[in-house]
Amino acid sequence: MSFSTETKNELTRIKNESESAGVSELAGIVRLSGSMQISGFRKLNLKITTELNSIARKVFKLLKYNFDINTVITVNKNQMLKRNNSYVLTVKSEMGAEKLLKELGILEKGEGFFPKSEISKELIETEEQKRAFIRGAFLGGGSISDPEKNYHLEFVTNNSEFAESLKDLINSFGFNSKIVQRKNNHVVYIKESEQISDLLNLMGAYNALLKLQNVKVVKEMRNNVNRIVNCETANLTKAVNAAVKQVDNIRVIEKTIGIKNLPENLQQIALIRIENEELTLKELGEMLNPPIGKSGVNHRLRKIQEIADDLREKHNIE
Repeated sequence: MSFSTETKNELTRIKNESESAGVSELAGIVRLSGSMQISGFRKLNLKITTELNSIARKVFKLLKYNFDINTVITVNKNQMLKRNNSYVLTVKSEMGAEKLLKELGILEKGEGFFPKSEISKELIETEEQKRAFIRGAFLGGGSISDPEKNYHLEFVTNNSEFAESLKDLINSFGFNSKIVQRKNNHVVYIKESEQISDLLNLMGAYNALLKLQNVKVVKEMRNNVNRIVNCETANLTKAVNAAVKQVDNIRVIEKTIGIKNLPENLQQIALIRIENEELTLKELGEMLNPPIGKSGVNHRLRKIQEIADDLREKHNIE
């Protein structure tokens, strides 16, 4: 089961505290998953289609409890491979489809059937109604990516004016949702993980929110570990290369003038370095008598490099 499906299943279990919020939630669902069909002169049918039976059951209950409309859920079997069945609820004209569409703010109230693109203000008067409408819109035409892969939450609609209205509603809570056109659709989306978390919280998807936060923490820890490992690997490589160069310098001196002709302090560090190629500068310093610090060891090895470079030039050593 995808993360998006888990999130929607969780949202369908939320019970609205008021009847008005239930109407707003249904309006959000119908806006993005409903379609109107002419069924005769001045007659319309409403079809609500979803791939999740949990959403179909949710719509059935909202229609029953808020509008006393008893409809049936039919299943359309999809013969195509890897495609889910779809669940369809039909509200016919004689069942009050026209009145329902006007109550849901999809048709203008009054005589005639005039579509209404913006969200009706009476559906989003309270914060509870606003949350319910956004939740319904997500159930009707929303999706969220698996946080293991990327952070992306979106609502898909074919109406540009409604997309603007939904974007404004979401952003009224302090979000920064945007719109992009995808073929014939208009997509309201959020990409930042923090904002997606906040929107899940706003809709009431607390389990999904916790999962997203857990995944985010694990990803950040994994990235930090990789960063530390990469840094340590780079430092180790640098140290190994430096040690090889230091030993090479000492070998040049050994083959030309001999280590015994170096000043005593340089002789000490040269002999210890040849015998302990794997040690760090700090560890080399601790082996000296008296011990010296890392900077002191580094200073002596630089002196040895200067002598070795002069000998390479003098004796034409590559």
